[in-house]
Amino acid sequence: MAKTYDIVIDGKTCTAEHGEYLWDVAKRNGIEIPALCRSEAFPEHRASCRVCIVEVVAHGRSKVVTSCVYPIEGECEVHTNSPKIVQDRKVLMALLAARAPESDLMAAMASHMGAGEGYERLEPLDAGKCILCGLCVQACESMGTGAISTVNRGIDKEINTPYSAASDDCIGCLSCANVCPTDSIPFMEDSRTRTIWNRTFELSRCKKCGRVLGTQQMSDVELCDACRRKAIANELAETYRFV
Repeated sequence: MAKTYDIVIDGKTCTAEHGEYLWDVAKRNGIEIPALCRSEAFPEHRASCRVCIVEVVAHGRSKVVTSCVYPIEGECEVHTNSPKIVQDRKVLMALLAARAPESDLMAAMASHMGAGEGYERLEPLDAGKCILCGLCVQACESMGTGAISTVNRGIDKEINTPYSAASDDCIGCLSCANVCPTDSIPFMEDSRTRTIWNRTFELSRCKKCGRVLGTQQMSDVELCDACRRKAIANELAETYRFV
């Protein structure tokens, strides 16, 4: 049985297991900590956006930590909106909003956190919605493809395929686009094809109902889940109707 601790988050006593991430403890107890680069789809979290910072006080000392990857190892007191955290989070949001000037989400979050004024010295990039959270790369890796990655450095850093060319490894699954928090990965789809990362894929449809199953590179499955269950039920009924 895992060892447990009583920790106090914003005045509320919460029970945490040893090694459990602070962000998860807060969420389980109804305490919201903002985060952009975290997805429940992945067991590992990269803490790249840093928006989930909180202040932890333990053994008489205070420190700022990234809550989504901070493991609980003892009793402590946590402040999710202390004056220091509020100020630091403003700076983070101002930087992220400048990084993604076309993102409505980033603009709204920056405004909500008070990062809309006083940061005019930050020159925004010419365009874009990407905050380099890395979730799309993580999603691509989880599919076993690795078609996209972080390329270039400094203000030119971006997520892309090698040399911005159509990747032979991409299967057009849209996992990257679906997990992106700022909707920064464009794709187009019509009744026959899907285009993403400079590559166009033929869509695969259910042989029975015509529902889109994905691209032809994703799977050789011919029936959707509903039609497959119906086919199995019909087969069982036909097999056992005289029993």
